[in-house]
Amino acid sequence: MKPEEVLTYARERGVKMVDLKFIDLPGMWQHFTVPLNEFKLDVFEEGLNFDGSSIRGWRAINESDMTVKPDPKTAKIDPFMQVPTLSLICDVVHPDTHKPYERDPRQIAKKAVAYLKSTGLADTAYFGPEAEYFIFDDVRFEQTANGAFYQVDSDEATWNSGRDEAGRNLGYKPRMKEGYFPVLPSDTHHDMRTEICLELEKLGIQVERQHHEVANGQGEINFRFDTMVDVADKLMWFKYVVKNVARRHGKSATFMPKPIFGDNGSGMHTHMSLWKGGEPLFAGDRYAGLSDMALHYIGGVLKHAPATCAITNPSTNSYKRLVPGFEAPVRLAYSYRNRSAAMRIPNSGSSPKAKRIEFRTPDPSSNPYLAFAAMLMAGIDGVMNKIHPGDPLDKDIYGLPPEEAKKVPSVPKTLDEALENLKANHEFLLRGDVFSEDFLTTWLEYKYEREIIPMQQRPAPYEFYLYYDL
Repeated sequence: MKPEEVLTYARERGVKMVDLKFIDLPGMWQHFTVPLNEFKLDVFEEGLNFDGSSIRGWRAINESDMTVKPDPKTAKIDPFMQVPTLSLICDVVHPDTHKPYERDPRQIAKKAVAYLKSTGLADTAYFGPEAEYFIFDDVRFEQTANGAFYQVDSDEATWNSGRDEAGRNLGYKPRMKEGYFPVLPSDTHHDMRTEICLELEKLGIQVERQHHEVANGQGEINFRFDTMVDVADKLMWFKYVVKNVARRHGKSATFMPKPIFGDNGSGMHTHMSLWKGGEPLFAGDRYAGLSDMALHYIGGVLKHAPATCAITNPSTNSYKRLVPGFEAPVRLAYSYRNRSAAMRIPNSGSSPKAKRIEFRTPDPSSNPYLAFAAMLMAGIDGVMNKIHPGDPLDKDIYGLPPEEAKKVPSVPKTLDEALENLKANHEFLLRGDVFSEDFLTTWLEYKYEREIIPMQQRPAPYEFYLYYDL
């Protein structure tokens, strides 16, 4: 929609309020709301000011004024607010110059796409994320100076197979690692996932399929790929809908990668392809029907993965998923159809338009604008420098003998290690002024000061189990 069409659209649907959403550094939507009669046409050009000092990782209090500029293309009716409310996703700019704010993740993603076009390699980057999630019936956690605990519960979980449920227990609890594709009554979340799908379709997001995932309480809903910034917008709507539909049912949804010990975690397998002039560029006559460009793109993504993991797998919890034995892709290899490789080439049929690659390492705790931008920049570097990924590894990588496995590069084992890799290797992210030194310094400082150091300083419950009686 054009700006004037947005206002007409709002009036025709009885909108009373306009909600302005933007994304913070870690990847959560923030918002403020204005009455429709205060939302004039010039807001699309002039924006609205807000205090940026209270947003995580943003401005200091002595330079706190920031401006949001709503993107008219993103206008939708919010499905969860009681009063009819128009929702707009915003970019963040400096209030005096209206230049893009260097720490706004959405602006970084837009700059990555602009840089791709400036290279002449391609004009479009398509991304298709598959963000898995968990639904719990009860979530409790606490951290104090003298104690800490967490506890999650799910009515369908294996550990509740012996629980007294109002005087009876009907069974049908999927066993550990056996939650993939069971029918009703074992799949107790089917109707909720369908409701999520219908809400997404009301928002114009085309759903392709939904199903239960491997772990207790885990689900997956796939929606259609799109251009990079637009699909990041859709992923934010996806998270918003999943969480709010779950809450509507008295449940809680999380995109935390590894909330349950001993069962599979949640990944965000990400499909990618480059196009130019309406033609696909990843189809060819090389391995698995790929082009040289696609192979070099893979080479760049795999080469820079130890550094980009600091952005695509940005939580300390991410690395509790990236361990052997739980279908997580820890080895930086590529392979046709092979889900044990970090980079998979799906068997997508004979159409060149369907040819794509699938990076399986990222997880849904990432900020999608930053994660997709980092992957794109790594891939562009691979194409520009003709980085060949080496030979494919067409084996079950999970079952490789230790001598063979250690020859295959791995993802970092901790967030700390990933951040050190990002410190040592980030020049490829700076090209085209996509990521700035200021942003990367802020990202590193935020992760160390707000996440890694506080985690290192606190005793963990399992440490009492291990060490209390020493």
